[in-house]
Amino acid sequence: MKRFPLTVLTTALALAPLLGHAQAFPEKAITFVVPFAAGTATDQIARALGNQIAAETKQAVIIDNKAGASGFIASQNVAKAPADGYTVLITTNTTHAANEHLFKKLPYDPVKDFAPVAALGKGGQIMVVNPSFPAKSVAEFIALAKKEPGKYSFGSGSSSSRMAGELLQQMADIKLLHVPYKSNTLAVTDLLGSQINMMITDTATGLPQVKAGKLRALGISSSARSPLAPDVPTISEAGVKGYEMGYWFAAYAPAKTPPAVVKRLNELLVKAAKSEAAKAAFYEPTGTEVFTTSPEELARFQAAESQKWGRIVKAAGIEAE
Repeated sequence: MKRFPLTVLTTALALAPLLGHAQAFPEKAITFVVPFAAGTATDQIARALGNQIAAETKQAVIIDNKAGASGFIASQNVAKAPADGYTVLITTNTTHAANEHLFKKLPYDPVKDFAPVAALGKGGQIMVVNPSFPAKSVAEFIALAKKEPGKYSFGSGSSSSRMAGELLQQMADIKLLHVPYKSNTLAVTDLLGSQINMMITDTATGLPQVKAGKLRALGISSSARSPLAPDVPTISEAGVKGYEMGYWFAAYAPAKTPPAVVKRLNELLVKAAKSEAAKAAFYEPTGTEVFTTSPEELARFQAAESQKWGRIVKAAGIEAE
């Protein structure tokens, strides 16, 4: 009879309950905590994926919108939740790449307080102006801005929108006046009224106005054209070579969640993201690309994104609040 070292047997016995738990997971409802209000893109992707996971596991997926404070409330809630896999943060680059550079002190640590689970999607934004604005292309806009530095303004109502405008200034060597808003929809309203000159906003907010003829699209902020607006060039191909600034969605569990449970969550979320139902319900209508990763890949991706955001914030001279 083959004998095994006592340490091996002890380890196997210790891991057995965890492995059994992971294989049975989930045994009850899972809560997806969303840092933004109902109806936002993050809320929409959480619901689309939640519906698929509920159908797959026969367990309910509850969407808990804890909006406000730049994602602080939701992030804190998940960071302090039991590390059992039943509370998951469905979030964006705002909470896990931007906030640490935009605020002097966070009530959560975007790395130490969480176990990365999976990236869920990414997409670009759209650069828009009022149809009455003289520039009909990115190159024409840059030429006008260079002639009169500081004269033209751009609005933003999210960290992604703000950083897209800052990066454009840095890469195109122009100077614009930034006008902050509480939401991108409020900024679009002022753009429609010519109170501001330009903004780079999420396609879900800006594209409907373009299709209605109320705004003019100049460029897409991602590395590839949007399937929802194939005739609109990327900002990179329109004159600012190498420009790319988009948004991304990802899932995080509380730190110390068992690796086997994180693996199971990853499998469920990745399968849901790649399903035809989720594509039809969220990805295709919003122009979001299905972008999934392993937990380890998400950790590396987040680190690279945080460094990128930090460089842009520093170059822009933005003072942390």
